[in-house]
Amino acid sequence: MPVPHPAVSRRAVVGAIGAAAAALAVSPAAPAAAAVTTTPAPGTGATGGRPQTARAVSVPATRAQSAAGAEAASVQADFPIRYVGVSWDGPHRGAAIRLHRDGAAPGPWRALPAGCAGGPDRPAHQDAGASPRTATALIAADGASGYELRLPDGAGNLRTTALDTVHGPARTAVVAAAAPATLCGAEYLPRAAWGADESKRFKNGVENSPAKYYPLQTLTVHHTDTANADPDPAATVRAIYEYHAVTLDWGDIGYHFLIDEAGRIYEGRWSGDDGLPAQDATGKVVTAFHTAGFNSGNLGIALLGTLTGQEPTPQARRSLTGLLALAARTHGLDPQAKVTYVNPVNGVTRPVDMISGHRDWLATDCPGGVMYASLPALRTEVAALGGAGN
Repeated sequence: MPVPHPAVSRRAVVGAIGAAAAALAVSPAAPAAAAVTTTPAPGTGATGGRPQTARAVSVPATRAQSAAGAEAASVQADFPIRYVGVSWDGPHRGAAIRLHRDGAAPGPWRALPAGCAGGPDRPAHQDAGASPRTATALIAADGASGYELRLPDGAGNLRTTALDTVHGPARTAVVAAAAPATLCGAEYLPRAAWGADESKRFKNGVENSPAKYYPLQTLTVHHTDTANADPDPAATVRAIYEYHAVTLDWGDIGYHFLIDEAGRIYEGRWSGDDGLPAQDATGKVVTAFHTAGFNSGNLGIALLGTLTGQEPTPQARRSLTGLLALAARTHGLDPQAKVTYVNPVNGVTRPVDMISGHRDWLATDCPGGVMYASLPALRTEVAALGGAGN
């Protein structure tokens, strides 16, 4: 199994990959905010001990309204709904939703997507490699006031959460001075910059899913199966975070990184303050929840949007390629290799390409048919930027 190269510094690796990937066209940075001048401690990556700037960002707090069972089948929310998170047990296909708007007739019924099979790894005695029985979906609601749901025959245990990540009361977070502003040549938003409320990782004062770290073995590409041409991708990331961490009770967002259509890279799963994003100071990668049963040692990167019938934007593709190349070079992985993944938690194995799609692991449409068909070309592009096989 390849091992990380801890001697390679964050600055050197990120700089090398960024130069190879070339500059990306990106949109303006995170919301403007008051600046606080700080001086990082020695060894934090500051240049010559010069003062660095931490910034406070103001983001709307997430509002959520959950329901279960019969009550979840018809909901009127107390706020404009941006997304509806849905989960149920049983057949994954055949569910539908229709949205309600104040003063208007209910909208048409729309089929719910099958969703992506995420969740924690399970011990071997719990059928660790099986696809989850629970179906999940996150549906754009565009300010609806309520919704109705219907499930296929044989389904039950319906749970829904109405989410507003746009209009809630403002909350302030501080982006640390040491946080990088770019990654692989693209704008980079650490968790505080996109508005992660770290209290949501805790339940009753205890961290719900404490970070665990394992050597990186493989890289998995996803799409979030959310709206394309998203006018507020950071709000969508906050919705995914709330849905994964709280509604589904995973304790955090399921992906290590997310990439929007402008090519911005969002930090996903919390990994502490040391090392490269998504890993600890020794180079081991934090376990996330993107590929249920096959998470540990498996880096998950999600492209925001739905890629069943269209390619990612050129900006998103460049960021994805650069980020995969960064991981491959840092950990000594060959992007074009075929490997046998071994889950260090439960011993489950799976032969896969080094860079795979979610559907290579579990029964899901993710990362979308068009994106999945382009994975061979993606592996070639990543290899051209650097990896153990070059």
